[in-house]
Amino acid sequence: MKISNKKDLKSVLEAEGFSFKKSLGQNFLIDDTVCPRMACAVSGENVGVLEIGPGAGVLTAQLSSSCKKVVSVELDTRLKPVLQETLKDCHNVKIIWNDILKLDLKTVLAEEFADCDTINVCANLPYYITSPVIMMLLESHLPINTIAVMVQKEAADRLCADVGSRAAGAVTVAVNYYAEAETLFGVPRGSFMPPPNVDSAVIKLTLRDKPPVEVTDEKLFFKIVKACFAQRRKILLNTVCNTLNIQKDVLRKALNEANISETVRGETLTMQNLADLTNALL
Repeated sequence: MKISNKKDLKSVLEAEGFSFKKSLGQNFLIDDTVCPRMACAVSGENVGVLEIGPGAGVLTAQLSSSCKKVVSVELDTRLKPVLQETLKDCHNVKIIWNDILKLDLKTVLAEEFADCDTINVCANLPYYITSPVIMMLLESHLPINTIAVMVQKEAADRLCADVGSRAAGAVTVAVNYYAEAETLFGVPRGSFMPPPNVDSAVIKLTLRDKPPVEVTDEKLFFKIVKACFAQRRKILLNTVCNTLNIQKDVLRKALNEANISETVRGETLTMQNLADLTNALL
């Protein structure tokens, strides 16, 4: 049996009575040309990999063969018999049946990867929870080096855009604050079972040792970022004042101190502009 073969995998799923749930956003990665490339971004001789959303286990099996240990987190317990079959020869894989957003990941990583030199993350996530999971991983200050994740092509373009460009958004700034983002390669719809209605891409996030800019108050920084992109095409002075309830004369003074024009649109600000504005408001 070759689990990346649609016919073989379909037989396994049918034998276990498994059916896809739209509510869980299930699109299993089955392309055996994509999985090695994705695994290559996070694997190594003494590397432990936290996988989120193993699906039918095609990517999991690839990770198993190219790293020291794999711990996969899966919410859908209906996949237990499926993964028992598809991963029966992968003795360095452990499945945790839980919601990734509810796990104490610091404890999990400390307990499961104590004998690994490096911990990385690999994920083929349901698209509707992509941003929450990525931001949780970044904001939690976990001991991980690299995240390779499958996302919608449109999301990849936004996450990996240059801050200050038209393609950027608030999430672009947030991701760039914690990591260096790059698109590795595109993935066609036919690489999944069932195929989604959009094309996808694999992105790589390499976590930074420290942010690229210095801000005195991180919470205020991210509030300003969200305010700047709340009405991205409008003048920043009006948008930020209305969103954060800041008096215009206070914001004008801060903009002047940060050498930012009063008529600038928030979407055009660089990381340094955003940091300077934050610090000027304190």
